[in-house]
Amino acid sequence: MLSVETVGVALVGYILGSIPFGVLVAKRYGVDIFSVGSGNPGATNVLRSVSKPAGYFVFFMDFMKGLIATTWFLFPWISFSGDSTLGLWGLPGAVLGHTYPIFTRFRGGKGVASTMGGLLGVMPGCLFLGLVTWVIIFFSTRYVALASIGFGVSLPVCAIVIAWSNEDSSGVMGMVTLAFIIMAWIVWRHRSNIIRLREGTENRFQKKNKI
Repeated sequence: MLSVETVGVALVGYILGSIPFGVLVAKRYGVDIFSVGSGNPGATNVLRSVSKPAGYFVFFMDFMKGLIATTWFLFPWISFSGDSTLGLWGLPGAVLGHTYPIFTRFRGGKGVASTMGGLLGVMPGCLFLGLVTWVIIFFSTRYVALASIGFGVSLPVCAIVIAWSNEDSSGVMGMVTLAFIIMAWIVWRHRSNIIRLREGTENRFQKKNKI
């Protein structure tokens, strides 16, 4: 149900998500991230087009945006109810902000790192399953996009299992709904990657040659 608190948490999540770490970090290296590689300001393009340390740092900061968006209101000095289910509003706010950030004219990333951070705050078990899925797919195919899609698909599966095994339905159906929304959002944001995967033109991370 919408309330002042849920709207407030979603809005703060959107503002946090809008902080364009990929753009800012690339700019420190003298790179316009929108004009290199895939043109995406996410961690993957920063890693490929700028440097690995820069890409890892951007991933960490994007991850933290999602985590903070789903937990900041739990601190005792915040005049909110302290209800952890409010994070179910902060997470989509952060992901929406990351993908359509107000600070860069709504040109953002795909939202996977921010989603992972937010899931740590509201659905840590599903985050673990999603990460395992991501790792298995990535290291077997070397496609980041395919691994990210697999990560998204794993979330509603995990949420449904939790719903079946949890006698207390409070907040559980919200988790299931959010998981399906995140899955659909990730797939939608990777629609161009899906086309390239079908055409065989998607960029693949190559293994380093052993000396």
